[in-house]
Amino acid sequence: MDKVVASATEAVAQISSGSSLAVGGFGLCGIPSVLIQALLETGVDDLEVVSNNCGVDDWGLGLLLHGRRIRRMVSSYVGENKEFERQYLSGELEVELTPQGTLAERLRAGGSGIPAFFTATGVGTQVAEGGLPWKYDGVGNAADNILIASPAKEVREFATPDGPREFVMERAIVCDFALVRAARGDRHGNLVFNKSARNFNPLAAMAGRTTIAEVEELVEPGELDPDCIHTPGVYVQHVVALKPEQAMVKRIERRTVRPAGEGER
Repeated sequence: MDKVVASATEAVAQISSGSSLAVGGFGLCGIPSVLIQALLETGVDDLEVVSNNCGVDDWGLGLLLHGRRIRRMVSSYVGENKEFERQYLSGELEVELTPQGTLAERLRAGGSGIPAFFTATGVGTQVAEGGLPWKYDGVGNAADNILIASPAKEVREFATPDGPREFVMERAIVCDFALVRAARGDRHGNLVFNKSARNFNPLAAMAGRTTIAEVEELVEPGELDPDCIHTPGVYVQHVVALKPEQAMVKRIERRTVRPAGEGER
């Protein structure tokens, strides 16, 4: 039952080139930065990564992207990552852009054993009808330069309290591995996330066949209030306890401040 491994390097050693990864975090909030750095150092490539976004140019998943380790991204937001945009538009990277709520539910469904579900999001758009550019040919990014386009999805009509309505079928996501970061965790893999860091982390943890969690504070079994656990240990296979200096490194994606005294009464 003790799932603690000695280091992030040891934890990611089982990840091989060509693997699929579900990675928690939103922007730079709650990202498993130590595990990502350890994975970068292994040299694995040809990765398919499922995450809300791809970090920024010099941090988080942006490091793997810059190192040409990612073949395909499934995400909902390009964010502040200029290299992500450049690789996509130049045909170097395949990108499946997915509505944010749909992406969250696809991960949750994968972890719950639900193969697919119907949602109203995307009905009447290319999300349902197909044709969204997943990959360009490297020559340009016009319609004629689309190398891989999204397929059409099944649309079905269901009765609702407001009358018949169309819904599009979305398939669940299950990945080979998941990387997440938690504020607290115990040796059994039970995890607690801090405030907004409880974003895509619980969902990514559910969607991985093998889930690796880096935790800022490791506690003994029984120390976590069962009512406060966000991700049960059944979803987690390996736990990495961060050193204090690792836990305190938390980058800000975009810092905004106001002049001193502004807004004061």
